[in-house]
Amino acid sequence: MISVEVKRKFIEFFKVSPRNHKEVSPAPLVLPDDPTTLFTSSGMQPLVPFLLGESHPLGRRLVNYQPSLRVQDIDEVGDNRHTTYFEMLGNWSLGDYFKKEQLAWFLEFLTKELGLAKKKLWVSVFEGGAGVPKDTESAEIWKKLGIPRERIFYYGVAKNWWSRSGPPDKMPPGEIGGPDSEVFYDFGEDLRLHEKSKWVKKKCHPNCDCGRFLEIGNSVFIQYRKTKEGKLEELPQKNVDFGGGLERMTAATMNTPDIFKIDVFSGFISAIEEISHKSYQGNEKEVRIISDHMRASAALISEGVLPSNKLQGYVLRRLIRRSAVKMRALKGDLQKNDLNFNFLKKISKVIEEEVERFARTLDKGLREIEKIKNINGKIAFDLYQTYGFPLEITEEIIRQKGQKINHAEFQREFEKHQELSRSASASMFKGGLADHSYEVTRLHTATHLIHAALRKVLGKHVVQKGSNITKERLRFDFSHPNKLSGEEIKSIERLVNEQIDKDLPVYWEIKTLDEAKKEGALAFFGQKYDKKVKVYSIGPPRGSGTPFSQEVCGGPHVTHLGEIQGHVRIIKQESAAAGVRRIYAEIS
Repeated sequence: MISVEVKRKFIEFFKVSPRNHKEVSPAPLVLPDDPTTLFTSSGMQPLVPFLLGESHPLGRRLVNYQPSLRVQDIDEVGDNRHTTYFEMLGNWSLGDYFKKEQLAWFLEFLTKELGLAKKKLWVSVFEGGAGVPKDTESAEIWKKLGIPRERIFYYGVAKNWWSRSGPPDKMPPGEIGGPDSEVFYDFGEDLRLHEKSKWVKKKCHPNCDCGRFLEIGNSVFIQYRKTKEGKLEELPQKNVDFGGGLERMTAATMNTPDIFKIDVFSGFISAIEEISHKSYQGNEKEVRIISDHMRASAALISEGVLPSNKLQGYVLRRLIRRSAVKMRALKGDLQKNDLNFNFLKKISKVIEEEVERFARTLDKGLREIEKIKNINGKIAFDLYQTYGFPLEITEEIIRQKGQKINHAEFQREFEKHQELSRSASASMFKGGLADHSYEVTRLHTATHLIHAALRKVLGKHVVQKGSNITKERLRFDFSHPNKLSGEEIKSIERLVNEQIDKDLPVYWEIKTLDEAKKEGALAFFGQKYDKKVKVYSIGPPRGSGTPFSQEVCGGPHVTHLGEIQGHVRIIKQESAAAGVRRIYAEIS
């Protein structure tokens, strides 16, 4: 498979001398240590603590591939290049090399390892703005590497600036960011393979979104931090954060502007054609949506996510049901096994049960449409939102009644919904351990104390099952069969607060996972760890006794418990699942 070879070449390219990167294990799609973000959406996301200055166990040069899921723009899936699920290839410099090395290495990888013609590559750099100078340094590097001036484009903060909060003026104090440089593959001025090709020779440019150009890699240069006074200051540790989609790199290698024509989608497309008796050509949008959504669904189910009406389960449900609607549109009917694409038995069963449930909902929705006397754009959108009906199906049924839908009205409702989805996704990413604010740091440290206290009071059967942290409170899930008594809660609080009053030190050491476990460090979630891990201990001073708490972790911590500045109080408890209790706590 070409995609497997592209992945292998990327990892090996950065691991060998003189680049000497260490490979980081991919994180799960649902991050156990960052529960306030729905999914891992990039290779950078699990590395935020280290980009902020913490030492990584494997060193300052890292490389990996990361399965990722982004649902903010799910409705764009169906064109030749957007997907919800993808694999991100990434390399990082944590205060080591910078622009000169990164740009040269990536160009070398594209031209020598993947065999892409340099004349097919266009680049973009930051034009400056919001108090940040124009990135002429990157432009000059590209010129020296053989990219001519006419293929180097400058763009503003919307295209060539990165921070977790967006433009520099939106960054809160303490947040980091910087300019980036993207590389695009050019499929040619006269290419007409993409069904929506509309480019005009004189007006076309890499970010015109016409289909001629495909972004295949983005090097972010994290070199600024926002001060309390609202200014950007240069970081003492300047980082490189590179990300490039495997699917897009593979498409460029195959010289196809349609990423759905690469090998990872061939099995899905063949199955859809066989089940629906419709070919890919002429039905691209529907087949692409089903292929992408089923690939994403299989990945989620394999990690234990099940369809539901909340969080990750809701996204999975939406992916399956949207696929079911598209399959019904292709076939004319819907059977419960229409989305079984030779998945593993467990995955097939989950999908089949969800399609069977949805088939009943779909019939109900069709009956609701029949009751509508006069439809408008808002009603059409409500049908889309409630029953998963795409506009084209509603239109087809309504047309038989001699009615039309106001597209502008539908679009207004649709855009409102998209903005709400994006806002929700953005707030999810800002929370949890991706947020290194003082409030979150002290609450995260408190979860270590609570975990240790629970095991001392209730027993060693207690293991962490999840957590959620906001700036106001922490939520902690753990294995335990019974409701906690009032006395047990008091004992846990007393034990935690005694350690805070002692102002115990908090320190970390790099160990192998085996060493950490032998010493009693907790490491749960069934997570795949790297060979070397960070072990955080809470008191007494290093080497002078048994720590109160010892855990494998990569989150933000205070340096000594006095920084918590308060006492932990458990404010609520409830059942989270069979055999799992949930407590909420605050610092007061």
